Amino acid sequence: MGFDLASILTNGHSGLLLPALAALGLTFAAIWHLQGRAWALLYVVLIPFLNWSFGVIPEFPIVAPGDDVFRQGVSLHPMTMVTGMVFVIRDFVQREMGHRVLILMAIAVTWSFFYAWPVIALASGIAFAISEGVDWLLFTFTKYRLSTRILLSSAVAAPVDTTVFLYGADLAKQMELGMDPGNSLHVANWIVFVIGKMVGAVIVSRIIRKREDAGLISPHEA
Repeated sequence: MGFDLASILTNGHSGLLLPALAALGLTFAAIWHLQGRAWALLYVVLIPFLNWSFGVIPEFPIVAPGDDVFRQGVSLHPMTMVTGMVFVIRDFVQREMGHRVLILMAIAVTWSFFYAWPVIALASGIAFAISEGVDWLLFTFTKYRLSTRILLSSAVAAPVDTTVFLYGADLAKQMELGMDPGNSLHVANWIVFVIGKMVGAVIVSRIIRKREDAGLISPHEA
């Protein structure tokens, strides 16, 4: 059990357990010092976990390659909808700790280089830098009610993130698995990924809207 835990924490490099534990301790201390709590911790853990999962957990084929319409096939990664939740969680982290959420994004992407394929981590870093920046701007400067801001920011950020990430995933599979170009980044896959990511945002937005209408939370809460 201990060996398994060590392997998980070090991404299979058990000899790095002590440095990894020290780095994790510093990460948790930094989150607490920046006044982040549960949402912030979940945000920092979720990003490297998702990047790791795209290199380990196989995609589910929806349409097999060679189809007359979708020659490259269509697949869906089981973590796609969870990935869409990252944008929503980021919005809650900003409510919890303000613009310091951008520091947490940098920390989470840095951890991705330890837990995921380097190309995946790089693509994720660029994707988050762009899409989270858009998400942050919309959430910060628009005057819409909270439920609308969550939905709008996710709707803008998800397509940007998907485009950059699938491009990186495509390159990673070429380099790591010898797959052909276009294995991940094509129109059908892009549409499926964006829809999958938006499902989580829509569900959370509707829940928040009901709480706003019931007077349980302020629609204009930061």
